[in-house]
Amino acid sequence: MTNQIFYALIGLTLLVAAADWWVTIIGPAKAEFVLKPLTMLVLIAATVALPDPSSNLARWAMVVALVFSMLGDVFLLSENRFFLQGLLAFFVAHLAYIYALAHLDTTLQLALVGLVLVLIANAIIGRRIIMGVRAKDSAMVVPVIAYLGVVSAMVVAAIATGNPWAIIGALLFFGSDAGIGWHRFVAPFKHRDAFVIVTYHLGQIGLVLSLTIPF
Repeated sequence: MTNQIFYALIGLTLLVAAADWWVTIIGPAKAEFVLKPLTMLVLIAATVALPDPSSNLARWAMVVALVFSMLGDVFLLSENRFFLQGLLAFFVAHLAYIYALAHLDTTLQLALVGLVLVLIANAIIGRRIIMGVRAKDSAMVVPVIAYLGVVSAMVVAAIATGNPWAIIGALLFFGSDAGIGWHRFVAPFKHRDAFVIVTYHLGQIGLVLSLTIPF
């Protein structure tokens, strides 16, 4: 395999993702049942096709993360019915991402910077989401807190690498998740669907690019 195959699959991922963004915003909504998992499937193929990743362990851990992300996508297509199952699938995905990022070059100093940033973000955003969960669905408090913890740890792990693609990808992923939580438990906001899906896909692509492409 060559880098050309990887680049072609990343390009195809972006094309399928853009089609998914279109149907998410414009419709038909039913097309998302195909396009959303298909986006992740093509990105998985791109990750597998990497000829020389910076860490082979990280590559396969990211494949696991992407598979569970795709599973989470399928659950969240029926958001209200399978929200907890989707949350659990993405929880496992973030654990796999943490494992992957830990196998890239990391520094303690950058990890501490990341820790400070996620503490600030959770003090501002996470706290409001948890308050909303307590008010609307107290049974979800523990799962949501656990999820906020693992996605925050993923951001710290990404920042610890110093890799711009990993950092951008993780922050976009965090933003997407925060958008879902805010809309569901705090207050609906305009263009939520567009914000969540675009940041989610670009975040996943950024994390994969951290394996091989310098910024």
